[in-house]
Amino acid sequence: MNISPSPSSLSQPLELARALIRKPSITPRDEGALDVLQAALTTLGFECHRLVFNDDGAPAIDNLYARLGKAAPHFCFAGHTDVVPVGSGWTTEPFNADVIDGYIYGRGASDMKSAIAAFVAAAARFTTDVPAFKGSISFLITGDEEGDAINGTTKVLNWLKARGEKIDVCVVGEPTSQTKLGDMAKIGRRGSLTAKLVVYGTQGHSAYPHLADNPIPRLMTMLGALIAKPLDNGSAHFQASTLAITTIDVGNAASNVIPGAARAAFNIRFNDHHTGAKLKTWLKETLDAAADGGHYDLDVRISGESFLTPPGALSELVSNAVKDVTGRTPELSTTGGTSDARFIKNMCPVVEIGMVGLTMHKADERCAIADIDSLAAIYRRMLERYFATS
Repeated sequence: MNISPSPSSLSQPLELARALIRKPSITPRDEGALDVLQAALTTLGFECHRLVFNDDGAPAIDNLYARLGKAAPHFCFAGHTDVVPVGSGWTTEPFNADVIDGYIYGRGASDMKSAIAAFVAAAARFTTDVPAFKGSISFLITGDEEGDAINGTTKVLNWLKARGEKIDVCVVGEPTSQTKLGDMAKIGRRGSLTAKLVVYGTQGHSAYPHLADNPIPRLMTMLGALIAKPLDNGSAHFQASTLAITTIDVGNAASNVIPGAARAAFNIRFNDHHTGAKLKTWLKETLDAAADGGHYDLDVRISGESFLTPPGALSELVSNAVKDVTGRTPELSTTGGTSDARFIKNMCPVVEIGMVGLTMHKADERCAIADIDSLAAIYRRMLERYFATS
């Protein structure tokens, strides 16, 4: 893509999407993706800030905050240019951004570089049609959503607070659509807790188990206690919380040796019946009882609490824009994994709406070119409705 694109070219999102996909910005590397985006936004008159944050134990991350206008109300588009590793099984080159039979292929096509291009196209169309709109439009784009999420969106939000900047509403471009563009929007997300459990025993000969202390049965008992009954039955806007055991590992290649330790990991996706702190307490109490005095270590990482933007003005804005363009009304959901919306909700109401996610993180990740243009039209309609009513 031309390093100095014209405003008219930016109103059509395909080439910008291809230019972004061609940058192999696998977390935590940027590889020039934000340069492409900054050039586009500078052309549209946005004031751009490149924000690189460092934290001990986490890689340095390049972020972009760009704003057009200084007045309220302030509408923010948020997302990420980082992508997950390529993996195997591709029939196209992952960073070529090939266009085949009406689809654009490449890592990030669905999650979520095409949505970022649609953000830009929407801003280009709206500011061309309504150059004197009253308010501000901004972009908060990180390079750390697929990674540790330490030096990305949270740090940018802290930077904004330090500057006294306030965001009134935010739309995140995660690939929320299920099978058709706009069939689902996310008004919240479940919390996520990941735990690593190590149960200790005493190594010994399998023919003399009385001289050893086998940690495997104890580990099985402890895990059984965790999954013995459901955490809850769901709530008004959330499905039931889940606990998934993701690995059990002894690392023992010998059939005649009782190991000295056994390990497991599990992930809890929890709804608004719980907090991470309360679940951590429940885990300790449950495991203590099941361990029956045995020694174990538990390492817990809470990567996000559950949150909800209650149905209201913002979800109506999103739903109406989707209906205007596609004729369908999105389901307002809280399913799926986590996203950086979990941080943004601390500043303002946030809703997620983006591309069809059927191929995200897969080989031959792709999206329909027609959907990119339709998504740009949806985002543009949001801006029109928002600033008209504001």
